Amino acid sequence: QVQLVESGGGLVQAGGSLRLSCAASGSIFSINAMGWYRQAPGKQRELVAAITSGGSTNYADSVKGRFTISRDNAKNTVYLQMNSLKPEDTAVYYCNAEGTVVAGPNYYGMDYWGKGTLVTVSS
Repeated sequence: QVQLVESGGGLVQAGGSLRLSCAASGSIFSINAMGWYRQAPGKQRELVAAITSGGSTNYADSVKGRFTISRDNAKNTVYLQMNSLKPEDTAVYYCNAEGTVVAGPNYYGMDYWGKGTLVTVSS
């Protein structure tokens, strides 16, 4: 069993900043990639940013230069620093983790999601 707990969402004015955190816990053997996705009302969930255990990153074009993803491998935690926020960034932000969990003598692939945290950017 793995849990992902997000924090840091809230209401901010356009141009402001927020920092999201997501901590993974449970029977984790290793985490390869962690990422942030978002889903705005009436739209599909989309990738915002992702980071591998080695530190390679990938960003959506819409957030490049404004958002920064980072992670603390020792804490199984991923962060998303969001600057110069725009009203179109308003969405529920979800954390995702892919890797391996251990259950007794067995190892399984994992792909877990957090419950989401709401980010609202007012104009």
